[in-house]
Amino acid sequence: MKIRTIGALMRKEVLQVFRDPPTLVQVLAIPLIQLVVLANATTFDTGATRLLVRDDDRTVASAAMVAELVGSGEFTVVGTAIAPDRIEAVLRRREAAAVLHIPDGFEASLARGERSAVQLQINAEEGAVAGLIQQAAQAIVERQGGVPSMLEVRQQGWFNPTRRYKDWMVPGILVSLTTIIGLLLTAQSITREKELGTLEQLNVTPVTKGEFITAKLLPFWMIAMGIFTVGLTVAKLVFAIPTVGAVPIVFLAAMVYLTVALGIGLLISTVTQTQQQAMFVAFFVLLIFLLMSGLFTPLEAMPDWAQAVAHANPVMHFVKLMRAVLVRGAGLADVGPTIFGLGIAGAAVLGLAVVQTRKTLD
Repeated sequence: MKIRTIGALMRKEVLQVFRDPPTLVQVLAIPLIQLVVLANATTFDTGATRLLVRDDDRTVASAAMVAELVGSGEFTVVGTAIAPDRIEAVLRRREAAAVLHIPDGFEASLARGERSAVQLQINAEEGAVAGLIQQAAQAIVERQGGVPSMLEVRQQGWFNPTRRYKDWMVPGILVSLTTIIGLLLTAQSITREKELGTLEQLNVTPVTKGEFITAKLLPFWMIAMGIFTVGLTVAKLVFAIPTVGAVPIVFLAAMVYLTVALGIGLLISTVTQTQQQAMFVAFFVLLIFLLMSGLFTPLEAMPDWAQAVAHANPVMHFVKLMRAVLVRGAGLADVGPTIFGLGIAGAAVLGLAVVQTRKTLD
């Protein structure tokens, strides 16, 4: 083994990387972008929880408790005087993440030296977030007035009262797996034609660009729908995930969502020249999509700019929709705008893919 020979070959490999701008961007820029974006976006700090207050006591003590919660920075009051029969609707529409009920006689109980309790009703659809909210409220209330033994927070969880981990995690994992497989398959489809040299042959046939993209999309769309169907069946039978809402709504949303996810894969395939480049770009996009989807860390914990970026993430919308329908029982009126928005995004992405394909072939 000659060291000089190895050195010459090593120099060739390094030069190949630095002389190819796309490869250089993938090696240097993509990891830095991911580090900066994801380090700020993925956190378990839930920020200020949107709180509705139902104060039946209306005394100095009850007002002091609310002030203590708001003053901590962990909660922000978005409304008061909510009727008991509206609590479920408010939590279902996510107008607030929690409702604090201070009962009549709260101050009088404290004055008599008796233990007094308040009730915190939380949207427990995402169990981990509900746990963090409950812990924060408990800690703040207990230290109020320096008499921790006199106050108690009684928590009631809505939609997932036991905060069962699999109920909210399995639907999200199913979305991520379907997205990964579908996007990776489509990301290689056109670049494979480029590498094999068959793209030029297709260019001289009567096949239009729209027909070309449709033929590339539909097989993988059907495969992805099949994977999604099998996954949802396994999730129900093996993990016993709840199906509170209408399952056909979930399938309707999946059909629309996959046009977006697979369309992004096709778009990647049109702008890259080799399957290796397509895999690099697809990996970058998938990592951003999954870690900014609210699947692993709550969206509310992200800074404002990251939440704004996350709203352009189709994975985030489909994960929220899956949890809303299956766990919370949301109907078409609740998630219809999301499905419509995904449809618009799918049409836009596929249109870009058609345009880009035309440029590539020309």
